[in-house]
Amino acid sequence: MGKYIGKRIISMIPVLLGVSLIIFTILSFIPGDPARMILGDEAEEEAVQELRDDMGLNDPFVIRYVRYVKDLLKGDMGVSYVTNQPVSDEVFSRYPTTITLATVSTLVAVLIAIPIGILSAIYQNTLIDNVSRVVAMIGVSMPNFWQGLLNILVFSVYLKWLPSSGFSSPAHWVLPALTIGTSGAAAIMRTTRSSMLETIRQDYIRTARAKGASETTVIWKHALRNALIPVMTVVGLRFGGSLGGSVVSEQVFSIPGLGKLMIDSINNRNYPVILGGVLLIAFAYGIINLVVDILYAFIDPRIKSQYSSGKKLKKHEGKGE
Repeated sequence: MGKYIGKRIISMIPVLLGVSLIIFTILSFIPGDPARMILGDEAEEEAVQELRDDMGLNDPFVIRYVRYVKDLLKGDMGVSYVTNQPVSDEVFSRYPTTITLATVSTLVAVLIAIPIGILSAIYQNTLIDNVSRVVAMIGVSMPNFWQGLLNILVFSVYLKWLPSSGFSSPAHWVLPALTIGTSGAAAIMRTTRSSMLETIRQDYIRTARAKGASETTVIWKHALRNALIPVMTVVGLRFGGSLGGSVVSEQVFSIPGLGKLMIDSINNRNYPVILGGVLLIAFAYGIINLVVDILYAFIDPRIKSQYSSGKKLKKHEGKGE
């Protein structure tokens, strides 16, 4: 298992380099001049060109990218064009807020989706199933920014139950977590339903019932555990997506997280901060996928046995030689 984890982490290096190349290329060719944004529209052209030389923006694309990668491998993400502070300090100071938002929203999605998905599978083609599928379709189709604005209008403006912006207390977490979590719950619920429907039709489920096991034991001990593999995959993808997809929600609810920082950086042409934020999200996404793969072994004994059998096979081959 340790070697597998090490290989996965090492394999993330070329992925991150590829992501950095794509984002660096896009930022290099989009309209806008960071030097002009810093000095203002009334600045003289000579001053703008001098600042571009100081920032290295007049160098060829390849030289600028190679220089960025060399600094990145040393742990230097660059300096913010706006605050003149290290990008790593700005990004990592905002990231805990984004992680908290993603964690709470994913927890909301799981608590809503998995029970409803199980009920929908057990009572297939009944009123519960039909209503849950319609609600899931609405949740998948509804944009986060629109749902966030509706939540603000209903719960903050009219009912005055919850604050509409900020992230300083658990009360501030509710609306953004519901906004992100309900859309994620729709996808998780549909996956849970389909996986449970496939599992409860297996022969070992009929055998468990024939032996006299209670329906609760059959569903929660035998069916759900074997149906959790695809559900865990979707939950992991939704959590990783929340780390990047919460950009819009953070802007709607004025949450001082990484998403809002990146939106502000895009408006200010603050390229180093954009690059640093995207690379951090990509790295977190890779780590989440790795954690999900490891959890597979704890959920499904068959996967855990594969790791064990692989170790035994290597030992046997070593003795044979």
